[in-house]
Amino acid sequence: MNLQALQIGVKSFINLSSFAGRPRSLKTGQLGSLRLRVMSSKRGVSSSTKSAAAASIVDDKKDNKLKGMSGDCSEDVLIEESCWKVQSVEFQSIKDDPAKIEAMTVQELRATLRKFGVPTKGRKGDLVFALKHFMGKKKDGENSQELEERISINSLKNISLQKNTKRTSDESCIVSINTVSEVSGFKKSKRRMKQSPGEDEIVNVDTEIATTKRKLSNTKIATTKRKLSNTKIATTKRKLSIKTDDLITLPQAEPWTVLAHKKPQKGWIPYNPRIIRPAPLTDGNSVKLMSWNVNGLRALLKLEGFSALELAQRENFDVLCLQETKLQDKDVDSVKQCLIDGYENSFWTCSNAKLGYSGTAIISRIKPLSVCYGLGIPDHDSEGRVVTAEFDSFYLVNTYVPNSGDGLKRLSYRTTQWDPSLSNYMKELEKSKPVILTGDLNCAHQEIDIYNPAGNKRSAGFTEEERQSFGSNFLSKGFVDTFRKQHPNAVGYTYWGYRHGGRKTNRGWRLDYFLVSESIADDVHDSYIVPDVNGSDHCPIGLVLKV
Repeated sequence: MNLQALQIGVKSFINLSSFAGRPRSLKTGQLGSLRLRVMSSKRGVSSSTKSAAAASIVDDKKDNKLKGMSGDCSEDVLIEESCWKVQSVEFQSIKDDPAKIEAMTVQELRATLRKFGVPTKGRKGDLVFALKHFMGKKKDGENSQELEERISINSLKNISLQKNTKRTSDESCIVSINTVSEVSGFKKSKRRMKQSPGEDEIVNVDTEIATTKRKLSNTKIATTKRKLSNTKIATTKRKLSIKTDDLITLPQAEPWTVLAHKKPQKGWIPYNPRIIRPAPLTDGNSVKLMSWNVNGLRALLKLEGFSALELAQRENFDVLCLQETKLQDKDVDSVKQCLIDGYENSFWTCSNAKLGYSGTAIISRIKPLSVCYGLGIPDHDSEGRVVTAEFDSFYLVNTYVPNSGDGLKRLSYRTTQWDPSLSNYMKELEKSKPVILTGDLNCAHQEIDIYNPAGNKRSAGFTEEERQSFGSNFLSKGFVDTFRKQHPNAVGYTYWGYRHGGRKTNRGWRLDYFLVSESIADDVHDSYIVPDVNGSDHCPIGLVLKV
């Protein structure tokens, strides 16, 4: 009889299912009463007394749990009503005074957008736009009742999330209390082993109960973690999901219409020929010159989609200068047969030092007065880099300046021999007529002329030596960069490397020029770039000169 009473007392004490209420419902007096009953059990209190005490504790817990649930329900209703009223007032306040949106901080903007269920990604400008777009949409297509329902739903979601978090915290407290009770019960059963008969049976029962409760406790913790994880994933998905109506769709712009530069300066603009070029001349005499590094003429003529006739009809040029034709002398006659009607005058020079390399040409519907090839210096004239045509009012010098090459192997030759020789040649011609120099000059003179100046300090075409040589041998000698004179702040490129697909993103260089004698610089009506013509890694450039 005593053994059975003791076992019932132990089970009543270990069975903590009556503690399933919220931790806050456990009062100090009840805990004290529990301790008294445990101490009394050691002194041999009857099983009926312990059962009554346990029943009393269970009843108290149930009452407190019911009270807590009732309190939570009323609190949720009050919170929901309060949130709904605050958000409705806030919406009306912003609607009445839209200027408040601009004055909000980033944190205030994000908080307000979250209340209305609008995505909160982006910088301040994006957040301002999103809130204005939301307010405008609500003014146009959503009545006040729909707005109230939307705000109410958002409030319920927030309250639900807070309740789930609170329940998770409560469950964690319950697990902690159960674990402490189990350890305490196990210790007390060990003490009883020394005091009473049948000790092995009692210890086995207690151990099984404690083990079962630990398993249940671990299961609760794992379930709670999974719930929290799922809640976080769902919340993240909601944040990442953006409605199509809230997206800002940008127009599919041509790449050269967007300013592309690593370090753009204040006042710089993209060169867009459709809006920046002056109106065509309607009276007076003029001549239109064009220049293009074709990077292999035979390959260009075979290219699908390219039409020399369409280019001529579109631009209606008088003279076309080509560089890097890569022709040999034996190819010239066959290419001449492909010339467009009206451009019977053509003059070609090819590289003899290295076949299929370099090469320049002038194709004209105006018959020149004279034509000469090279600079008159054998060391410079074996690569077919210069053709000069004399017209009534100017000399036209078409040149393909040597590239300094990989590892800058030809940098010294370029800056100390070639550039000074070309400059002296031009100055000699200028004694009788103004000179126009055009072609691929293989130098981006200023930082505005290259997308990434900092990353190309030792790249051929942008070294300090080449830029200084360009300035001292040409600009300082009285020749004017016509494009930069007409467009001092325009970012326009004429070359894009194939390697990194720079043309698609307009990450290029301005290597092609029209330089003119200072005496005719004011007669230039237009110096322009034609960035939409493909077929080469360079694009054509043009010059309209009043004559």
